Amino acid sequence: MKRMLAGLVLLSGSSVAMASAGGDGCGWGNALFAGQNGTGPHVLAATTNNTFGNNTFGMTFGTNGCSTTGKLSYGGKNAVAAIMNEFSEDVARGEGDALNTVAVLYGVEPTDRDTFASVMHENFAVLFPSEDVTADEMIASIEDVMKADSTLARYLES
Repeated sequence: MKRMLAGLVLLSGSSVAMASAGGDGCGWGNALFAGQNGTGPHVLAATTNNTFGNNTFGMTFGTNGCSTTGKLSYGGKNAVAAIMNEFSEDVARGEGDALNTVAVLYGVEPTDRDTFASVMHENFAVLFPSEDVTADEMIASIEDVMKADSTLARYLES
């Protein structure tokens, strides 16, 4: 069940991320669903863009509202918040699917994932100082803990 949840989180995150590839408003899908919000319109915009390949064309030739001058970003932190309960349980154990998923979302290479798991486990009290910790506080703590570790700090460098 946890693997399915992690897969859905990653899939939905990547689908939404695809809708903004090449800049905000890039592609026919974004033009077609302009002004709408929610999962449905984002998925439909991404599907439209991917079906017709117009993001690639737009980024190559500077059309369709696309640009390659901006810095790429990833909004995977929302996915971390979505699996916060499972993540806290895995951090307490020092292993698990949610812990591995968060490592993947931060781009931690497979060779460093054991380090990620052990560092998170060792810092459970920092990540979860109370039952009332918010997702934003937890994410900030994850990043602070990663910055303090010489192996993990490189995954936060821009």
